[in-house]
Amino acid sequence: MTSHTFNVDMTCGGCSKAVNAILSKLDGVSNIQIDLEKKIVKCDSTKLTAEELLTNIQKTGKKSSIVA
Repeated sequence: MTSHTFNVDMTCGGCSKAVNAILSKLDGVSNIQIDLEKKIVKCDSTKLTAEELLTNIQKTGKKSSIVA
């Protein structure tokens, strides 16, 4: 299992719910942690790379990037 961290431009609870919803639907993703104030999303994945997770997060329409 690999931990991944992303910067996601979230401004409200609806934004964080959208990101949580899309990550929750992905196979192999667990331990989703969203810090709306710091605009940070962390999750663990057994199957998907950081790039694949980022692509899914971006489907919410939120500007996002991988934290190195």
